[in-house]
Amino acid sequence: MEIRRLNNKDMDQVIDIWVEGSVAAHDFISPDYWESKKIDMKTTYLPMADTFVIHERDHILGFVSMVDHYLAALFVDIKKQKKGYGKQLLRYIKQKQDMIELKVYQKNKNAIHFYLKNGFRIEADTIDEPTAESEYVMVWEKDKTGGYQGLNM
Repeated sequence: MEIRRLNNKDMDQVIDIWVEGSVAAHDFISPDYWESKKIDMKTTYLPMADTFVIHERDHILGFVSMVDHYLAALFVDIKKQKKGYGKQLLRYIKQKQDMIELKVYQKNKNAIHFYLKNGFRIEADTIDEPTAESEYVMVWEKDKTGGYQGLNM
Protein backbone atom coordinates (compact mmCIF):
# COMPACT_ATOMS: atom_id res chain seq x y z
CA MET A 1 0.00 0.00 0.00
CA GLU A 2 1.29 3.46 -0.89
CA ILE A 3 0.25 7.08 -1.24
CA ARG A 4 0.67 8.83 -4.56
CA ARG A 5 -0.73 11.75 -6.53
CA LEU A 6 -4.16 11.31 -8.16
CA ASN A 7 -4.10 10.54 -11.87
CA ASN A 8 -6.93 10.63 -14.43
CA LYS A 9 -7.58 6.88 -14.34
CA ASP A 10 -8.26 7.16 -10.56
CA MET A 11 -11.01 9.74 -11.03
CA ASP A 12 -14.07 7.45 -11.15
CA GLN A 13 -12.98 5.42 -8.09
CA VAL A 14 -12.28 8.61 -6.13
CA ILE A 15 -15.65 10.13 -7.01
CA ASP A 16 -17.43 6.88 -6.04
CA ILE A 17 -15.61 6.92 -2.66
CA TRP A 18 -16.57 10.57 -2.18
CA VAL A 19 -20.28 10.05 -2.99
CA GLU A 20 -20.63 6.86 -0.90
CA GLY A 21 -18.74 8.42 2.00
CA SER A 22 -20.69 11.67 1.84
CA VAL A 23 -24.05 9.88 1.82
CA ALA A 24 -23.01 7.59 4.71
CA ALA A 25 -21.53 10.37 6.87
CA HIS A 26 -24.17 13.00 6.19
CA ASP A 27 -27.56 11.33 6.65
CA PHE A 28 -28.93 14.80 7.45
CA ILE A 29 -28.39 15.89 3.81
CA SER A 30 -30.29 14.36 0.87
CA PRO A 31 -28.26 11.83 -1.15
CA ASP A 32 -29.46 13.70 -4.24
CA TYR A 33 -27.35 16.68 -3.16
CA TRP A 34 -24.15 14.60 -3.32
CA GLU A 35 -25.14 12.94 -6.60
CA SER A 36 -25.76 16.39 -8.11
CA LYS A 37 -22.16 17.40 -7.29
CA LYS A 38 -20.40 14.51 -9.11
CA ILE A 39 -19.71 16.47 -12.30
CA ASP A 40 -18.41 19.45 -10.30
CA MET A 41 -16.09 17.11 -8.41
CA LYS A 42 -14.70 15.70 -11.65
CA THR A 43 -14.40 18.94 -13.62
CA THR A 44 -13.76 21.61 -10.98
CA TYR A 45 -12.98 20.53 -7.41
CA LEU A 46 -10.55 17.66 -7.95
CA PRO A 47 -8.63 19.41 -10.78
CA MET A 48 -8.11 22.54 -8.64
CA ALA A 49 -6.90 20.55 -5.63
CA ASP A 50 -3.68 18.77 -4.83
CA THR A 51 -5.06 15.24 -4.37
CA PHE A 52 -3.32 12.11 -3.13
CA VAL A 53 -4.68 8.57 -3.05
CA ILE A 54 -3.82 5.65 -0.81
CA HIS A 55 -4.02 2.48 -2.84
CA GLU A 56 -3.27 -1.20 -3.04
CA ARG A 57 -2.39 -2.24 -6.59
CA ASP A 58 -5.10 -0.54 -8.70
CA HIS A 59 -7.67 -0.29 -5.89
CA ILE A 60 -8.08 3.15 -4.33
CA LEU A 61 -8.69 2.88 -0.57
CA GLY A 62 -9.08 6.61 0.10
CA PHE A 63 -7.96 10.08 -0.85
CA VAL A 64 -7.13 13.51 0.51
CA SER A 65 -7.48 16.82 -1.37
CA MET A 66 -5.76 20.05 -0.39
CA VAL A 67 -6.21 23.56 -1.80
CA ASP A 68 -3.25 25.47 -0.41
CA HIS A 69 -3.55 24.96 3.38
CA TYR A 70 -7.26 24.01 3.21
CA LEU A 71 -8.19 20.34 3.58
CA ALA A 72 -11.02 20.15 1.04
CA ALA A 73 -11.67 16.40 1.32
CA LEU A 74 -10.52 13.34 3.23
CA PHE A 75 -12.46 10.18 2.43
CA VAL A 76 -11.85 6.46 2.86
CA ASP A 77 -13.84 3.75 1.07
CA ILE A 78 -16.70 2.93 3.48
CA LYS A 79 -15.78 -0.78 3.31
CA LYS A 80 -12.19 0.05 4.38
CA GLN A 81 -12.83 2.51 7.21
CA LYS A 82 -11.47 2.06 10.75
CA LYS A 83 -8.22 0.49 9.42
CA GLY A 84 -5.99 3.57 9.74
CA TYR A 85 -6.07 4.73 6.11
CA GLY A 86 -7.53 8.14 6.96
CA LYS A 87 -4.89 8.63 9.62
CA GLN A 88 -2.15 7.71 7.13
CA LEU A 89 -3.47 10.22 4.60
CA LEU A 90 -3.67 12.92 7.27
CA ARG A 91 -0.13 12.15 8.47
CA TYR A 92 1.09 12.40 4.86
CA ILE A 93 -0.47 15.86 4.44
CA LYS A 94 0.76 17.07 7.84
CA GLN A 95 4.33 16.37 6.71
CA LYS A 96 3.81 18.80 3.81
CA GLN A 97 2.00 21.59 5.68
CA ASP A 98 2.68 23.99 8.55
CA MET A 99 -1.03 24.61 9.05
CA ILE A 100 -4.21 22.89 7.90
CA GLU A 101 -7.72 24.32 8.05
CA LEU A 102 -10.96 22.48 7.29
CA LYS A 103 -14.70 22.71 7.73
CA VAL A 104 -16.79 19.85 9.08
CA TYR A 105 -20.54 19.60 9.62
CA GLN A 106 -21.38 19.84 13.31
CA LYS A 107 -23.69 16.84 12.97
CA ASN A 108 -20.80 14.69 11.67
CA LYS A 109 -19.66 13.60 15.14
CA ASN A 110 -17.35 10.84 13.86
CA ALA A 111 -15.35 13.28 11.72
CA ILE A 112 -15.16 15.84 14.53
CA HIS A 113 -13.85 13.17 16.91
CA PHE A 114 -11.31 11.98 14.29
CA TYR A 115 -9.92 15.48 13.75
CA LEU A 116 -9.82 16.35 17.46
CA LYS A 117 -7.98 13.07 18.15
CA ASN A 118 -5.49 14.01 15.43
CA GLY A 119 -4.54 17.40 16.84
CA PHE A 120 -7.10 19.76 15.32
CA ARG A 121 -8.93 22.36 17.38
CA ILE A 122 -12.28 24.03 16.77
CA GLU A 123 -11.72 27.65 15.77
CA ALA A 124 -15.17 28.91 14.76
CA ASP A 125 -18.78 28.13 13.91
CA THR A 126 -20.14 28.84 10.46
CA ILE A 127 -23.00 27.88 8.15
CA ASP A 128 -22.57 25.98 4.89
CA GLU A 129 -24.72 28.09 2.57
CA PRO A 130 -25.70 25.39 0.02
CA THR A 131 -27.04 23.05 2.73
CA ALA A 132 -27.83 25.57 5.51
CA GLU A 133 -26.05 23.18 7.92
CA SER A 134 -23.89 24.35 10.83
CA GLU A 135 -20.16 23.67 10.50
CA TYR A 136 -17.04 23.99 12.58
CA VAL A 137 -13.87 25.53 11.23
CA MET A 138 -11.04 23.37 12.56
CA VAL A 139 -7.30 24.07 12.48
CA TRP A 140 -4.10 22.08 12.98
CA GLU A 141 -0.67 23.70 13.23
CA LYS A 142 2.81 22.28 13.29
CA ASP A 143 4.20 22.94 16.78
CA LYS A 144 6.98 25.45 17.34
CA THR A 145 9.67 22.78 17.88
CA GLY A 146 9.28 21.50 14.32
CA GLY A 147 7.32 18.45 15.42
CA TYR A 148 3.68 17.76 14.76
CA GLN A 149 0.87 18.48 17.16
CA GLY A 150 -1.52 15.62 17.58
CA LEU A 151 0.23 13.41 15.05
CA ASN A 152 -0.56 10.33 17.14
CA MET A 153 2.23 8.23 15.66
